[in-house]
Amino acid sequence: MRKVLAVLALSTAFVGNSFAQQEAKIFTEYKADPKRSILPDFSYVGYKNGEKLMNYKASGFPTYDITAFGAVANDDKSDKDAIIDAITAANKTGGGIIYFPKGRFIIQDIYDDLNSIWVSNSNVVFKGSGSGKDGTELFMKVPLQPQDTTKMWSSPPMFVFGSKSGEKNIGKISAHAKVGDFDIQLDQTTDLTKGDWVILTMRSKDEASIKLDLGDYPVNPDWKALANGGVDLSVVHQIAKIKGNTITLGQPLAYPINADLDWKVAKYSQIEEVGIEDIAFVGNWKTPFVHHRSWLHDSGYTMINMRRITNSWINNCRFTDVSVGAVVNNGANITISNCEITGNGGHEAITNGGGTNVLLSNITDKASQWHSVGSSKTAMNTVLYKVTYPATTCFESHASQPRNTLLDNVTGGLMMNRGGGDIVNMPNHMRNLVFWNYTKTNTEYPEFNFWPNQRYWKIPYPIMVGFNGTSTKFIESQLKYEESNGQKVLPQSLYEGQLKNRLGKLPSWFK
Repeated sequence: MRKVLAVLALSTAFVGNSFAQQEAKIFTEYKADPKRSILPDFSYVGYKNGEKLMNYKASGFPTYDITAFGAVANDDKSDKDAIIDAITAANKTGGGIIYFPKGRFIIQDIYDDLNSIWVSNSNVVFKGSGSGKDGTELFMKVPLQPQDTTKMWSSPPMFVFGSKSGEKNIGKISAHAKVGDFDIQLDQTTDLTKGDWVILTMRSKDEASIKLDLGDYPVNPDWKALANGGVDLSVVHQIAKIKGNTITLGQPLAYPINADLDWKVAKYSQIEEVGIEDIAFVGNWKTPFVHHRSWLHDSGYTMINMRRITNSWINNCRFTDVSVGAVVNNGANITISNCEITGNGGHEAITNGGGTNVLLSNITDKASQWHSVGSSKTAMNTVLYKVTYPATTCFESHASQPRNTLLDNVTGGLMMNRGGGDIVNMPNHMRNLVFWNYTKTNTEYPEFNFWPNQRYWKIPYPIMVGFNGTSTKFIESQLKYEESNGQKVLPQSLYEGQLKNRLGKLPSWFK
């Protein structure tokens, strides 16, 4: 495991003076040769690889106003059936804008069925009239109760956006490939065409693969998923080109491929160009939250789940009085931006729970969810960009083998008891958790431990660059790299810097 000492100023007082900042040495090295850098490449994260702006008007599909299907704002009656009917109408025309006028619409009442509302076709956009006080409010009056109430985290989400179809097995990867490669060799490419999405999976107890993540740390036998099943990889890519049995991916590999292991390739079944904009999703969660007290506390008011979905987004939305705001269960190239979580604190904010290349941008957690914005499960390449949460909580790192998570200009608490994850699914994060200009606001843990002698909270060898705010020391042997503790660095955003380095300039959507 490569160990690097801090190479810039070690002042513990954050000045905030841009003239004192200088380009991080690790970024200078990255620009010279990205494939040799210890920094992961996050420049393909987000909708359309971060290159284009989400635009619901571009489709040209018709608009379906939910009031034309029987919904009435502010009448204290359920509008669930009207919303489902509007979605059905949009599906018949190949897509459409589901329009929500101003006012409160009830999406779950006591007499409604206990099923989620599904959007399972491409090109469907929920468009509201604003997420503020006088905009569109979708009110979940009562929770969705799980079938097994002993499983505290299993309440159905109010909305599910994603394909209902399964994957089609294609074959196996037949040649080694390195991080940063675009070409992978398959044993066959039958039924694959340019533009298809594929899911690459691998599960192995290979010692070298485990060491790649954990380095010199031993595997605790209580971590049964890792100890008994080994490393678990699941990443989604789009095919840019096919020549013979070689496919060229639209995004570079983020994990090395050892063809001697059981790497499988399947044709991914997904929907795309699905959006949610300018809507307030409001639950009826008014009780002081107690972690794992019951299904109602942990998941009763869960709003949005995205699964088997690509090139899609949530933008300008508010989540108030909810157990869980939004979760990306799997999929790729999804952007969730300009959102806030308010009201009574609940269980989770917004998280990438298994997707590839997911951007969580400009999100503010004002409710102090028990687990704030973060990543979990087999998430690969997650960027938290300009995310803010209170000093009373921390980013989510809910175990089950997430990799390559960038905390980029994140402001909030840094704590050891808010990561989450069952002991059987530990550690909290695998390789490449990157802190870039992270501003710590809580005063606890002046000497922070990423591998403490406690049952929970284990993160192997994070990368720390430009850490600032509350003075904090880290244990050198626990870090993969540390630079400029106490002073921000340039570029101010690693995500912006890597994207600009790849494209030559920042895309217009940054404006």
